[in-house]
Amino acid sequence: MPSTKQIARDIFRHTLSSIDIPSVMERKLAVEHSRLILPSASLDLTSVSRVVLIAIGKAAHAMVQGFLNVLPAGMAVEGVVSAPTKPTTLVPHLTCFVGGHPIPNADSLRAATEILRVLQACDSNTLVVFLLSGGGSALVELPLDPSLGLDDVQAVHHALVTCGAPIDTMNTVRRHLSAVKGGRLALAAGAAQKITLAVTDVPVGKEAALASGPSLPDPTTIADVRRTFAHYHLPQRFPKVLQRWLDASLMPETPKPGHPAFANAHFELLLGMDDLFHASHHAVEAHGYLAFCDNSTDDWPLEKAVSNLLSQLDVWQRENPGQRVAVIADGEVSSPVTGNGTGGRNSAFVLACVEKIAGRRITVFSAGTDGIDGNSPAAGAVADGNTLARAKSLGLDPQHAFQQSDAYTFFSRLHDAIVTGPTGNNLRDLRVLLSEP
Repeated sequence: MPSTKQIARDIFRHTLSSIDIPSVMERKLAVEHSRLILPSASLDLTSVSRVVLIAIGKAAHAMVQGFLNVLPAGMAVEGVVSAPTKPTTLVPHLTCFVGGHPIPNADSLRAATEILRVLQACDSNTLVVFLLSGGGSALVELPLDPSLGLDDVQAVHHALVTCGAPIDTMNTVRRHLSAVKGGRLALAAGAAQKITLAVTDVPVGKEAALASGPSLPDPTTIADVRRTFAHYHLPQRFPKVLQRWLDASLMPETPKPGHPAFANAHFELLLGMDDLFHASHHAVEAHGYLAFCDNSTDDWPLEKAVSNLLSQLDVWQRENPGQRVAVIADGEVSSPVTGNGTGGRNSAFVLACVEKIAGRRITVFSAGTDGIDGNSPAAGAVADGNTLARAKSLGLDPQHAFQQSDAYTFFSRLHDAIVTGPTGNNLRDLRVLLSEP
């Protein structure tokens, strides 16, 4: 019989296989009788003279592959791709950039400049397909203030991520300072037909936050930005050149719902939270566990999420005596960095469980579906009731590792780090808690 830790690994592997992006795109998209069939609409391709792909995000290469598999043979495409890695296969007429993540780099700015150049040449006979996935906010960037250089852009990014604001609030500011966010790419494409296909790592109902919404109407306003500036004292943290631009009231409003740029635009969510839950639920039940899904801990502080999910697992086990049970959770937890170690929120979540599950027939797994956990080479980690004893035998202290933000090193020594490499996907983090009767 496989160990429960191996079962948890298998569940993650089968979940990733089920949300394989090219396969999903081929299931959800089709071309029939010269019409591109989308889940909620269809487009006539007979009047399309050009197809332009703008792929931005951690899943950009996989999304390009999947979309090209759907298009009829011989239909030419052109466009721009910005991802954190190089493509394994070069596609003719697609210019690829290796953008920076989590901090924009020079290629992030070059990609944005090239995207704007390509879009500004589009007309009403052009079909622009935006392929968006998580990480796009950093992978493509260009400030509205043309006097800002790369160092300034990175300083603005640092000011935002260290000011203590929630991600939604940070994205509100990003959209208003950027030439390529908050609907401005749709604006640049003018009269072209536009489709946005999304693989989202943001909560349902907040799709405009994905890659900071480059092709979608912005629901926030300059008034929201000003409130954020005041609350977090942001202008004082920005470069002087940006402060002068703001003082001159040069920040324009972003395009809103009802703007003509969105009149011929379609948005399709190809993969999201429900898909991740559906795939993982099937994988868990295939191993004989009675499972339920819960996303109430999304964006919670890590230790509060740990206590809540372990408590739910205990209740679920008591309600189902004699059965193997599981709790599945997705989303992200808040895990402040308190040391100089190697790790991320997923391995930290598992590390925080080690002492709580010691000696019990419980296994805890947490990993990022993008294959990346913080500054580590792993996606996450797995632990069971024997982990604490094994750690002590090697002289490892889970509390010390947690304080040093060194969860990856802890689990790597135990061979319990989950290493997949970049998966080419980017849904939410996945946590699976298993209990044996």
